Amino acid sequence: MRVFPIAVLAAVAISGAACSRDRNVQAAEQLRPRAVKLEQAQVRDVRRAVDLIGTLAAREEVTVSAEVAGRVSKLAHDLGDRVTEGSPLVELDAEKLQYRAQAQRAALEQARAKYGASGDGDLPPLEKVPEVVSTTAQLADAQQRLDRAKSLASRNLVPQSDLDAAQTRLDTARAAHDQALASGRQLRADIQAQASSLRLAERELRDAVIRAPFEGFVAERLVSLGQFVQPQTPVMRIVRLHPLKLTAEVPERFAPWIETGHPILVRVDAYPGQVTQGRLVRVSPSVNLKSRAFAVEGEVPNPDGRLKPGTFARVQIRTDHIDRAITIPAAAVQSRYGTNRVFVVNSGQLAGREIILGDRLDDRVEVTQGLQAGTSIVANDVEQLTDGMKVTVK
Repeated sequence: MRVFPIAVLAAVAISGAACSRDRNVQAAEQLRPRAVKLEQAQVRDVRRAVDLIGTLAAREEVTVSAEVAGRVSKLAHDLGDRVTEGSPLVELDAEKLQYRAQAQRAALEQARAKYGASGDGDLPPLEKVPEVVSTTAQLADAQQRLDRAKSLASRNLVPQSDLDAAQTRLDTARAAHDQALASGRQLRADIQAQASSLRLAERELRDAVIRAPFEGFVAERLVSLGQFVQPQTPVMRIVRLHPLKLTAEVPERFAPWIETGHPILVRVDAYPGQVTQGRLVRVSPSVNLKSRAFAVEGEVPNPDGRLKPGTFARVQIRTDHIDRAITIPAAAVQSRYGTNRVFVVNSGQLAGREIILGDRLDDRVEVTQGLQAGTSIVANDVEQLTDGMKVTVK
């Protein structure tokens, strides 16, 4: 009965001694100087960039409409389909249009036959028209008869009445020839009119197949199979997704830095960690009076169509403006409650300095205030450091 309390007291004494030793070890560790690595703040040439929030939009977007009336007989594409330029979207029933084209073709052939043209070749000259050829021969014969009558009348071999009759025949033949030439010109005009009507009918026949105006994707289908559509009835909406158009506004203070052709880097939330590079293609010449910013447009490649129009994008415009800036490793900055600071070593102890940061430059960061070039600062494990801590330099 006496052994148990003695054992407990011994265990407590041993535990207390162990805790005392741990505290002594921790105190010794705290008193021992921490080894740190120093690095100097460096001056570097910094190519400035402008960070913005923009919106992606389709470069081309069009609502395709019917140009002729007809019933929808086939839907060649639907929502989300990729289409090439000229590929069929909707086909209309073209039976009536075919009949109309055949009738116009027959009328044209009839007009060419009247003119004396064969096949589909060029029209013969006006002098080769059969009616003109006939009246030309009659005119020549009448002229010869008049010349003969005049010769005989000059020798008193024929009466004056024969001479007058020859003159009348010549006048009649000349009038018939002029009439034949006018008819020939009318036939040529009729042929041209019939040819134009045939081309129009053939165009309407081709328009029965509604085609994509450019390469893109079907964003919306607006008609159904069997529906009767009139001219100008919307059938599908097509968008071009490669390249995409990026729109954004740049604060007016950056105006001297922004020029067309500058590279842009685009990031979207749908693909975190992925960066798409494009270029700046348009810069507005005026500043918006309300936002005090000017509009810019960029071109973003999108060959696989994964980027969607209407998406918000984080944009960085790389400019040609270069500044001399003080930079330090980003790992050397300790952030606490919205304040950034670095540590310098004075007589083996740490001293914190509050700084103001500028742009992030890969693994380094710009310091705009609070630090001079060449100052040595602690470059490792800064989150565990405090003012007054004893350190040794590696």
